[in-house]
Amino acid sequence: MTKFLLILALLLLTSWVSNAADRPNILFICVDDLKPTIGVYGDKIAKTPNLDRLARMGMRFDKAYCNYAVCAPSRASLLSGTRTTTIGTYFFERGIRAVYPDAVTMPQYFKNHGYFSEGVGKIFHIGHGLVDDELSWSVPRHDEPEVEYHDPASTDGGKLTREEAFFSNRELGHVDDLPRGTAWEKLDVSDETYGDGRIAAEAVRRLQAAAKKPDQPFFLAVGFLRPHLPFTAPKKYWDLYDETQFKLPDYRKDPVGAPPYAAKHAEETKNYIPFNDQGKIDDKDAITMIHGYYASVSYVDAQLGKVLDEFVRLGLDKNTIIVLWGDHGWHLGDHNYWTKHTNYEQANRIPLFIVAPGVTKPDTQTGRLVESVDLYPTLVQLAGLPKVEGTQQPIEGVSIVPILKDPNANVPGTDHVYSCYLRGEYLGRVIRNDRYRLVEWKKRGAAPETAEIELYDYENDPEERKNLAPEHPDVVKEMLKVLYQYPEGK
Repeated sequence: MTKFLLILALLLLTSWVSNAADRPNILFICVDDLKPTIGVYGDKIAKTPNLDRLARMGMRFDKAYCNYAVCAPSRASLLSGTRTTTIGTYFFERGIRAVYPDAVTMPQYFKNHGYFSEGVGKIFHIGHGLVDDELSWSVPRHDEPEVEYHDPASTDGGKLTREEAFFSNRELGHVDDLPRGTAWEKLDVSDETYGDGRIAAEAVRRLQAAAKKPDQPFFLAVGFLRPHLPFTAPKKYWDLYDETQFKLPDYRKDPVGAPPYAAKHAEETKNYIPFNDQGKIDDKDAITMIHGYYASVSYVDAQLGKVLDEFVRLGLDKNTIIVLWGDHGWHLGDHNYWTKHTNYEQANRIPLFIVAPGVTKPDTQTGRLVESVDLYPTLVQLAGLPKVEGTQQPIEGVSIVPILKDPNANVPGTDHVYSCYLRGEYLGRVIRNDRYRLVEWKKRGAAPETAEIELYDYENDPEERKNLAPEHPDVVKEMLKVLYQYPEGK
């Protein structure tokens, strides 16, 4: 009997190893603060040949949205499959495991099913008191500094700056006493002077190692840092653009009729030179900020190209699913706002590409609405793994595999997306459908009739110039019905 059980166990193990070897690899590419300022999305200024190349390898999502327009909660939703209002983490106050200690993250789920799970660069948000999630990885993640300068003049003679302290968990109780760093550097230096160049080089090394073990499926997450501030990109990427081609947005005011607490403040820019202590940006510096954003996108694009070139050279494109995901959008002066931290379109719409051999067709696109939490169940299904069930955290996304097969597929839940933003004591919860964005603002736990409502029509007012809620009560009523299907949460 013992011999029989031993033989059975060996047969099962052999079968499991064989099945594992047949599974597709996953290359998951995260880009910090990247909005769709990408050629393939119709941006006529952006120099992004490698992002364009990757998009054309598979499917481009034209209406993809984050669940929260701040790095830490957005990544928490992506990696847990759970929306922000369910986790109850709105900024940097706690990580996923503070709420769900036994959560199974996306990379952890793949690791638990025989994948070699590894991370390079920024995947989880590190800093502001948050640390990496060691349970997600088969080996320690390769780290690079999020905020990094090369010229000591950028940091008051090489001192620790406020944002460096935040992102490295140093001097957190005294950040306001530290000097501010510059918002950009334009130095004639190599790509690997800054973190994204080193992240690309390390990703290439990881792919080379993976190619030597074809029977071991891998989940490799690569997280690029730019275009997050500061815009520290080598000068050659700044030189791709003529600064005179950049223009300030036409509309630089709060939306008419919006609640005052819906507006963006200077949470981030106030920590950078040359802006004042309130983070105010004059028009000249605003143009340089736009220039710096585009230069940073092109810098990351070039690093992505190095990874893709080696990926194809190694023949890994035959059996590897690739995802490129931006964690949230970014305001580039629209409404006179900068960075993220709002419920508006520019902060919430993200780039998303998925390449799945044998499933997606090259150079396809879809207008179906998808959100970050959908990616966890989607990748699990694409890899042929068991449906995610029984995790401590609820999996709230839906698999969008049918859309990958048919861009017009009608998947329940993809006629709208849900997101939120917490501003002080007011929680703004959002439903975005093909045409409208509705935002319900109220104190958590307060009665629905106390809420203030925003409504924007992207067919007739893509710049969100006016809150149309008072003029369209029937639209508001129907969209609130959809919103109320979602629990208000923590």
